[in-house]
Amino acid sequence: FFQKILTAVRSWFTLFGWSKGQNPISIPHSLRRDVCIAQFTIAQEKNFKRKVDKDKAFYEMILHLNGQPIPGLAASQSLPSDPVERMFQLHWQHSELLSFLRSQGAHLSHVMPEFLLTPEDYKIWTEVNTGLRVGSMRSSGTLSDSPIFILEHRTFETMSKRAWTDVLLQIYKVFVLPRVSSRTVPDPSSLESLHSMPGIKSEPLCSNVYSRYERSVLIWLNKQYEKYRKIVWKDSQRGGIPPMRWIVNFDQDLLDGLVLAAQIAAYCPYLIPTHFIKMYTNPRTQEQLLHNSLIVVKALHSINLNIDIKV
Repeated sequence: FFQKILTAVRSWFTLFGWSKGQNPISIPHSLRRDVCIAQFTIAQEKNFKRKVDKDKAFYEMILHLNGQPIPGLAASQSLPSDPVERMFQLHWQHSELLSFLRSQGAHLSHVMPEFLLTPEDYKIWTEVNTGLRVGSMRSSGTLSDSPIFILEHRTFETMSKRAWTDVLLQIYKVFVLPRVSSRTVPDPSSLESLHSMPGIKSEPLCSNVYSRYERSVLIWLNKQYEKYRKIVWKDSQRGGIPPMRWIVNFDQDLLDGLVLAAQIAAYCPYLIPTHFIKMYTNPRTQEQLLHNSLIVVKALHSINLNIDIKV
């Protein structure tokens, strides 16, 4: 399950995260590597410089999605050559990043700044905090009063991958989802039939699962599906018009592809006779579900919306 989430997150940020087109990322490796454009030190403590396209650095992505930089952090950061000082600065940058995201509504209390470091810098962090490394003016004390987690390499990599994935998910939540407009245009033909099913409220405190922006999307999905199911499949030979449904989540209620097909058909009605009319409107087997999913993916490809969806 986590791997599927990671793949979806990586695909979205690769395609839409940067201002100048696609930028393939890997989680967490490229994010840790490109968190700044700087001179830094590898494990053997040999200095070298690495040139990175400034438009594809991590904080440039934040600037692109948020519209403004993180207060106190420039998009291009220069790091000290001293490995301990570099670690301190990176730890501070990550702390500022997490604090800023939390101030915007992100749920990241479980993510520690040290989990966003590279393995080499994390090793230095543990040595400084346990007193095994000295030589820096700031290394005589610990970085914070928080509990210190000393993780072996494999465990740290697992934790780092999860931490960066959660950071990206929360970046999407606080910077992208709020673009969803809460304004809806009532449609009498669909609203009348919706009276028979429970409503979904968009007020902030109505759910501890979905944000109000996500609930706005669910409301939109319900209204669009109820209207277009009767249009898309009025001539269906594979089950007729599908029954009314109450769409309350983004996984189980979308599995058969019908809800997504209805949304696409609302904007691309020419796909109805070539694609969507061939779908099973009451799929009962895994083969029929796969058939519907393949049709939705082919429809997306036909309009050049190729976002690397795996069926």
